[in-house]
This record gives sequence, C-alpha cells and structure tokens, in this order.
Amino acid sequence: MRVESGVAAAVYRVERVATILAELRGWRRHLAAFVAGALSVLALPPYDFLPVLFITVPFLVWLLDGVGEPTRSRRRRVMWRAGAVGWWFGFGYFFLGLYWVGHAFLVEADKFAFLLPVAVTLLPAGLGLFTGAAAALARLFWFRGYRRVVVLALAWTVFEWLRGHVLTGFPWNLIGESFTGSDALMQVAALVGAYGLSLIALLIVGSPASFDTRVSSAQHAVDGELLAAPLIALASLALLWVGGAARLSSAELTYAEGVNVRIVHPNTPFADNWNDPDRLLTIIGQLLRMSQEPTPERPHGIDGGTVVVWPENAVPVLLAREPYVLGAIGRILPEGAKLIAGSNRGEPEPGGPSTRLRVFYNSLYVVDSNGEIAATYDKHHLVPFGEYVPLRHWLGRIGLRQLVQFQGSFDVGPGPVTLALSGLPPVSPLICYEVIFPGEVVAPGARPDWLVNITNDAWFGRSAGPWQHFSQVRLRAVEQGLPLVRAANSGISAVIDPYGRVVKSLPLDARGVIDAALPAPLQPTLYARLGDLFLAFLLIAAAGAVWYGRPRA
Repeated sequence: MRVESGVAAAVYRVERVATILAELRGWRRHLAAFVAGALSVLALPPYDFLPVLFITVPFLVWLLDGVGEPTRSRRRRVMWRAGAVGWWFGFGYFFLGLYWVGHAFLVEADKFAFLLPVAVTLLPAGLGLFTGAAAALARLFWFRGYRRVVVLALAWTVFEWLRGHVLTGFPWNLIGESFTGSDALMQVAALVGAYGLSLIALLIVGSPASFDTRVSSAQHAVDGELLAAPLIALASLALLWVGGAARLSSAELTYAEGVNVRIVHPNTPFADNWNDPDRLLTIIGQLLRMSQEPTPERPHGIDGGTVVVWPENAVPVLLAREPYVLGAIGRILPEGAKLIAGSNRGEPEPGGPSTRLRVFYNSLYVVDSNGEIAATYDKHHLVPFGEYVPLRHWLGRIGLRQLVQFQGSFDVGPGPVTLALSGLPPVSPLICYEVIFPGEVVAPGARPDWLVNITNDAWFGRSAGPWQHFSQVRLRAVEQGLPLVRAANSGISAVIDPYGRVVKSLPLDARGVIDAALPAPLQPTLYARLGDLFLAFLLIAAAGAVWYGRPRA
C-alpha cells in the first residue's frame, strides 16, 4: 500500500508540473524554455550530470504540449509557437554551453573586446534556429504519450545532423555528448556515432514526458504507458552501460611494436607566440628542451622509435622557411625519430614573386632526424571568423576580420589525408577544430592506424570549452576504433586508446611531457564502415514504427 501511495504521489506531482508548464503563455513560456535549455548544459563536460536531462527534456515536451493543436486552420500559428519554444530552449542551451567563446575576444582585448557581447549572443541565437526548427517540425506530428517524445527525438537528431553540415557545420555540444561522462555508456558510439548517441539519449531522457497533459489520468492508467516508458528507458540505459562495461572488460589493449610517443605540452600563453618577437627564441628553445629531456619513463630521453608531437601553432615562425629551426630539430632527434608540429605555412600567390607570401595555411609538418620536412598537411575545416571570414569581400568593407595573425583568410587544405611515414604506422592528422566532425576524420579508402590531433585551447582559458573539446576527441576514437594522440598548447593533452579511455594525460595549465607507447588500432567499427548510414536506418525505422502505431482518426 505504501508503494502504491508513493507512486500515486509521484504521478500527481508530475501531473501538476506538466500541467503548469503546458498552461504557460507568452514570455513565461519562453523564459521556462530558456531556463530548461540552460540547465541542460549541466549534462555536458565538465559537469557530466546526465540526470538533469530527465527533467529538462520533459519540460521542453510539456511546454510544446501547450502551444495548441496543429489543425489545418491553425497549423502555421502552432508551428511558430513551437518553433519559438524550441528556439528559446536552444538559445539557453548554447548561451550557457558556449559562453567561453567570449574568451577569444579578450586575447587581444584592445582590438576585439567590443565584439564580445555580440559574439556570445549571436552564435547561440543562430544555433537556436536548429532546435527551433526541430520543435516546429516535431509539433506537426505530435502524437499521444511517449510517441511524441520519439517524434521530438527524431526531429532533433535530424537537425543536429544538419547543424553539423550546413554552412561548413558546427556540431559542438551535441546532446549525445552527455554520455561521455561514462566510458561504458559512450561505447555505443562505435555503432551509431555521435549523432546516434543524441537519438538514444533523447529517447531515454525524454521518457518521463510519456505523461501527456492532453490525456486524462484515467486514460494513462488504461494505456499503462505512464510508468512503462520511464522504466523501459531506465532499463535501456542500464543495458547500454552493461554492454559498454562488458566491451571494456574484455578489451585487450595492445601496442604498436617499437613505436613510442612523446607529447610536449608547453602551456605557452597564446598571445606571446606572434605578438612578441623577442620571445621567439625562448619559445623554440623551450620546445626543443622539453622534446629531449629525460623523464621517469625515459631516463635516457627519446630514442629512434619515438614520435614527438608539438601542439598547433607551436612554432611561432613559418617553419618551412626557417632552415636554422629545422636544423635544430634535426639535431635533437635520434636517427629514425620524427617530430609532428603545428606551424603556419606561407606560399606566394600564383604568378607572383616568390618572396611575397600571399597564401597562408594552418599546417602540420612532419620533420625527420635530418631536419627535413617529410610530410605536410593543411587544415581543411577552418573556423568561421577565426581562420576565415565568410563572404569576406563584402564583410571586409565594414571592417570585420578574423581573430588570427594574418590579414585575410587562411586557405583551405584538400581534406582528410592518411600520411604514410617510414618507421611509423599510417596516421590521419587533425588540426584543432577538425576533430569535432563525426565521420570526417579519416580519408575514404585509406584507414590509418592512429589519429593525431594538435590544438591550441589557450584561446578559451580555464572555461568549459577545453573540456567540451576533449570529450569530442574521445568520441572520435570510439567511433573509429582508433587510438588518438592529442597535443595541446594550453588545454588537455592525452594519449587515448581506441575505446576512448585516457591512457595518460596532462590537464589545463600544466607544463610537461607525456611518454607512452602507441596503442594499436581495432578492426573497423560499424560506424567506421557505414558512417551515418546506420543512423539513417534507425531514424527511418523509428519514424515508421511511430507512424504505424499512431492513433487512428
């Protein structure tokens, strides 16, 4: 009897909250959506409080319950109302989730600080259009009970995928990244990828909204859905965790034979690299010393089987045009060792004089023990307004330029590549931002044995940004079944195994080196073989199931 009374009391409280939210109008409805979206950020790194989504996502569903029924005469009005609710939810989610973008405008505060309020509001406002569109689309097919949760999950996932691809894409803080707080839970990304994680997460955390404010309590009792959906969702979450834990417990981590990695984590303040010429030699000298110094793991320093990794833009010169720096690198590398380093690359404009550089790339170099450049990779996914200005010919006329060292934009590299290097397993290089794109980190038909990501998160200080960036790095390793080596100037440097587990790492604001053996790759995962095709199948199957089971008119 006590159990029954406790369940009845819980159901009554849910009913009250759902009814109150559904009855909100005007600014109160929008404020509630904004607060729910903002609180949802607690599920993401560095907080990793997944349970908050069991509250905030149902809140969104109940707010959408209250926008009215999309009859033929009222369809457009209902879609606008639903879109507004979704936009305010998304605006709160991205406003709190991406506040750290404002740190970049303080690196050179005298030039860019005045743009900070615009940046931290316009970006979330633009990204909120995707959640608004998802809510509007879902509300057109707003069935009863748990089915409407499925409809919202499907629409949200589709528009998250679009957010990752439209206008070069920005798939940051996908809702599925809430699973990265658990090594076991994120293993399902090997099957469905990050977008699939979002679909699964929403289907689970939205389950309390199986209580439909438009249906009587008596009808809920008849349907048996009110408790069944949350219980099944919790059982599914537990099953995902058990399956992931079983995968990890049976994992036998092996290592590439004769290959060791040294990650140099210099923690150099970013502004010093290019804006203070007197410090150039100091920075380069520090990198060279850290690359060869003894450590407890390597008391005699590096050997011929070592690959040393420096961060993005670690070398504050155009490395390919500095033979003395290349010679110094060659002298510290034993025969057979190699260095991977980030540096900008300049080329003369086609047809112009060779001494006048007009074309610049954000590049990664591989330097051998002879001080020669063995391979070059140019970044192909550039940061909008950070590394290039969209429509720059028009926007440049009003004085809008990017926050980088050179006037004009960086040029775009050819795309993902697999570098075949003598003495090393083939590697796919990723520069900073490029690692956030699911399914776009490996060249088609040329699977590497490992991924290397060089980055500089000093732009964003001690904010949530570097932690969010790092969670996406781990997801790429799980999706592809590949180990990943990450060198950050000021951020989180780590060696990550193909299950997304951190083998060794250095935290924010640290200075030091990481010495580790290079983990071996797994066989290609389902996601590595099919990409988002399997997710498309899941979306179609779920949509078909909801449509087939819809109430008849």
